[in-house]
Amino acid sequence: MITRYLGLADYHATWKAMREFTDQRSADDADELWVCEHPAVYTLGQAGKREHILNSADIPIVQSDRGGQVTYHGPGQVVIYTLINLRRSNLGVRDMVIRLENSVIELLAEHNIEAAGRRDAPGVYVKEAKIAALGLRVRRGCTYHGLAMNIDADLTPFSGIDPCGYRGLEVTSTSLQGVTVAKDKIIEQLVSHVRGQLAGTP
Repeated sequence: MITRYLGLADYHATWKAMREFTDQRSADDADELWVCEHPAVYTLGQAGKREHILNSADIPIVQSDRGGQVTYHGPGQVVIYTLINLRRSNLGVRDMVIRLENSVIELLAEHNIEAAGRRDAPGVYVKEAKIAALGLRVRRGCTYHGLAMNIDADLTPFSGIDPCGYRGLEVTSTSLQGVTVAKDKIIEQLVSHVRGQLAGTP
C-alpha cells in the first residue's frame, strides 16, 4: 500500500484525481492512501440536500459523489482518502467503514479518549460529539473518498450546516479533547492505524 502526502490540497482537484486514478487503475496496481488537508469547503454527498446548508457564508459548496450528506473540510482536519481494490481485498463496503472507524477509535484510545462508531450515522463519536466523518464511493470494484478527522481545526463553520444531515449535531476535535501532541504526529499515528486495519484479515 502506497501512502502519498499531498499537503494542503484543493478539494475539487483531489476529487478529480481520485476518480481518474480509480478509472485507470489495473487489477494489479497497488492500493493507495492519500493524506491531506483542504482549504475551507462544504461538500454534499450523493444524497446531500441543500436544505442542510444553513449559512455557507463565503465558503464554497461542492456537490460530490461520495456517500453521506453534508460536511465541512478545512485546515486542521486530516483527510485520508482510501483508494482500495475491494475485490482483491475481499472487503465489503460495511467492512471498510468499520475498519476506518476502528482506525480512529484505536488512535483516540492511545490518547485515553473513549470513542465509538454509530450504525445509524457512520463516523466516530466522543460521547455525543462527532470527531471523524466517513464517506465512500465504490467504482469498478474500488473505493475512493475516505475519512476526515478534526485535529485543531476551527469548528465554527460546522455551525453553518447540519453536520451529516443532523440538526444540532455537536462536533469536536482532538485538540478540544485535550490532546496536545503535534498535528503531524497525530496524522502519522492515524495513517499507521488505517494501514493496519486495511491490511488485516477480513
